[in-house]
Amino acid sequence: MAEKKQTKIMVPPQGGVMRDLVMRLKLIVLLMADKRVSPFLKLLPVASLVYLFFPFDLVSMIPGVSALDDVAIVSLGGYLFVEFCPPDVVQEHMKQLSSNLDTGTNDEVVDGESTDVT
Repeated sequence: MAEKKQTKIMVPPQGGVMRDLVMRLKLIVLLMADKRVSPFLKLLPVASLVYLFFPFDLVSMIPGVSALDDVAIVSLGGYLFVEFCPPDVVQEHMKQLSSNLDTGTNDEVVDGESTDVT
């Protein structure tokens, strides 16, 4: 039998796109509920969601682009909302959200053997 090369598969602890999206949505919900954030600033994500359901698009002439401008407006509204919120409030909520994640490492090593079955 030919010897197989052992490979290590590394999974980053940061997560992926979906984890980042869920964290951003949770952060926006927490900031919307926080009384320290200006009520006028809270209109920004609400207005971007209203635009999503608005029957007219800014770019309705090009068929595929009309969906992309909806995504762009909603993501821009969420991004600007988080950026314009007070930084200390955003940091407080980010710390709260990241404390719920298990970022600890497991130092326990389990030895094992493998056999090839042909």
